[in-house]
Amino acid sequence: MMNAPESIVCKPTPWFLFRAAVMLLLFGGFAGWFYLDASIGYKKKNLVYYLHQTFEHASGEFSRMNSEGALTAEAWKSHAAGQSVRLPEDVSVLPADLKLPMPWPEILHDYEKMKPLNWKKLWLDYTAGEGLPAEPAEQPYDARKIGEQWVGMWVCLALALAALFVLVRTLGRSIRADGEALTTQQGRRIPYADLKTLDLRKWETKGLAFLDYDGASGKGRVRIDGLTYGGFKKDEGEPAEQLMRLIRSRFSGEILEYAPVLADSAASADKPGDA
Repeated sequence: MMNAPESIVCKPTPWFLFRAAVMLLLFGGFAGWFYLDASIGYKKKNLVYYLHQTFEHASGEFSRMNSEGALTAEAWKSHAAGQSVRLPEDVSVLPADLKLPMPWPEILHDYEKMKPLNWKKLWLDYTAGEGLPAEPAEQPYDARKIGEQWVGMWVCLALALAALFVLVRTLGRSIRADGEALTTQQGRRIPYADLKTLDLRKWETKGLAFLDYDGASGKGRVRIDGLTYGGFKKDEGEPAEQLMRLIRSRFSGEILEYAPVLADSAASADKPGDA
């Protein structure tokens, strides 16, 4: 059996740092996504929805005014110039830089383009030229829907900041053990004489151990997370296991751990004795 080293330092593992970084990027990405939807995306989709309705309405107007074939280009242009896009009363659901009232797009003023009464083609030409999506939303987004995106953004931003805090805090921490004491990730130095109970019941399955202490260093409990500090990679020497060996070699209190159950022991217990 190898002797435990005189001292060991368990720093944050790449596994934990990677997980924390992924959470930071994930929640940060969702926060950005919600922000874009709330500030730009939903409002732009609303504008496209009302513009799409305007094209359909303009086609109906043109058909009505030209029902007898007497509509002239000048009359239609004059009529179209006096029209505006029908928008909701709550302008907060529209792009902030939108000038109101919004006149009909210029393409709807063109008599020759309106004459075929193919407003859907006209709409496709317009959206292609303006860089807008050709397919409008089924329904406009009201202020409540947009507000939900803001709530989602703040929640995800809070989670991203929490992940950043944990990441930065953990980067500067480590668990240390030497010949005299254990130094926790919070920087508390606890002499081995103060350690009363070592709970190893989750060490084999989850890499977690708990140490109760009571003495000159105070009273409390230490949580040792081997997956977060040190790790169990064999090619790195299993730092967390080395840490635990060193602690156990200096520990004189009560150890709690599951006793191994052997299959042949159980079988022999069930075997009847000889007559």
